[in-house]
Amino acid sequence: MKILIAEDETELQKSIAIYLERDDNVCEMASDYHEALYKIDLYEYDLLVLDINLITGSGLDILKLLKRNRSETPTIIISANNSLDDKLEGLDLGADDYLTKPFHLAELNSRIKAVLRRGKFGGNDRLEFHEISIDTRSRTAYVNEQTLSLTRKEFDLLLFFVTNKGRVLSKEIIAEHLWGDHSDLADNFDFIYVHINNLRKKLTEAGAKYIKTAYGSGYKFVEE
Repeated sequence: MKILIAEDETELQKSIAIYLERDDNVCEMASDYHEALYKIDLYEYDLLVLDINLITGSGLDILKLLKRNRSETPTIIISANNSLDDKLEGLDLGADDYLTKPFHLAELNSRIKAVLRRGKFGGNDRLEFHEISIDTRSRTAYVNEQTLSLTRKEFDLLLFFVTNKGRVLSKEIIAEHLWGDHSDLADNFDFIYVHINNLRKKLTEAGAKYIKTAYGSGYKFVEE
């Protein structure tokens, strides 16, 4: 999953990112209110980890903007403030969970997985699309109950396609989602074509022909 960590404590920010990346998440970071708003406006995330007390602004104000814009991005608030009023306000503004500092990174990771299960995956660790089945916990994909041999990025790409089925995804969006801030370092998007072609070949050989090219626009995961 692609996660934005909006946290002004640099060491905690880095610790969260390192821990979450162990589960193959793509983590981007924002250290203050304005940087967080900029990235939220520019990119799409599967989940936000949002500190209330950001430099130059409040995380609660970001939540208010997200609610005003009818954003459906799941959000977990982290805060050193254990005030019941802050918790209630954050949850009333649409936050999916609230975690008080200090906390164990393992607990944050578990809460992130729970929020994503409730949201994107309908409360399950397993995502289904016709004959395709994706186990997000074991990071394994199946077609007609036969295991697909996928690389890490191919698995991430398949999950991204299935959770955005029917939507045209440009190569820029795909690169940014799978590689985060590092996608800007690429001179071209040849690596995207390679991953998509490899994934499409494996799916096709297994009998699942859903990745279509939207010429001039990108790619689309649709039924025949």
